[in-house]
Amino acid sequence: MNRTPHHHPLRLRRSVLSVPAANARALAKSAALDCDAIIFDLEDSVLPEKKADARAALIAHFETLDRSSGCEHVIRINTLDGPDGVLDLEAVLECMPDAVLLPKVSEPQDVLTVADWLSEAGADDGPRLWAMIETAAGLLNVAPLAETGRTHGGRLDCFVVGLNDLRKETGIADIAGRPYLVPLLLQVVVAARASGLDVVDAVFNDFADEEGLAAECRQGRHMGFDGKMLIHPAQIAAANEAYGVTEAEAAEALAIVAAFAAPENAGKAVINLAGRMVEKLHADQAGRLLAKADLINERKKNA
Repeated sequence: MNRTPHHHPLRLRRSVLSVPAANARALAKSAALDCDAIIFDLEDSVLPEKKADARAALIAHFETLDRSSGCEHVIRINTLDGPDGVLDLEAVLECMPDAVLLPKVSEPQDVLTVADWLSEAGADDGPRLWAMIETAAGLLNVAPLAETGRTHGGRLDCFVVGLNDLRKETGIADIAGRPYLVPLLLQVVVAARASGLDVVDAVFNDFADEEGLAAECRQGRHMGFDGKMLIHPAQIAAANEAYGVTEAEAAEALAIVAAFAAPENAGKAVINLAGRMVEKLHADQAGRLLAKADLINERKKNA
């Protein structure tokens, strides 16, 4: 089986803000925010008696949504084993977001069932699927779940970690630095990368703790996450900074790409760059980093 680091175009997912679909004020404000993606939530943040109203509000919001902003628009639905899941999918067909976020995904069939439903409804070209990894079963099955990204036209392209539900289910303590969760988080990252998926870190609940948020964003970046799920607009800047590209990183990437492009290094898999051995794989990584920097600069121009 051919395995590539990414099976989809590069997308910015540094800051992924969750917005309750039942909150009219939050919906109205979301269009002006500088986040890379917005998750319009129909699940946990909406009371059962408010689900129908939230769907109607979301459909109305999407009718006036600016699709040219560069922001990715995602709808989190309810599970299909309850009364609202299929109704949410019907609303998805009216909204046609960029992606649908599936909650509490535990096994591959959870993904494949929604993928089949969308295909049968005639939505073969979209939306993509994101999967929440927030249950013990989901963690145990994270590798086969990621593999579904290679089937059904590659519709699955992103994991989002949900630690609040996972802590509740497992009893793992909520401790600063997440010492007992790091092995599990890395397991999700490795499974995602093995199947060419992006992966977004869990929310940081205390949105008033700027220092704690910044530290957790740095930790997530070091673990290999693409970005962070957020619960408040005040968290966007910290996530964009932590998962962005610094001037030093861009300069180093440019130097690596230029070195491999030099005539004297033609055909070489390994070169000496300022006393450091650099492989062709580093040039590939540098090229992707520069492409990410270009996307960030383009977003700034369009802001």
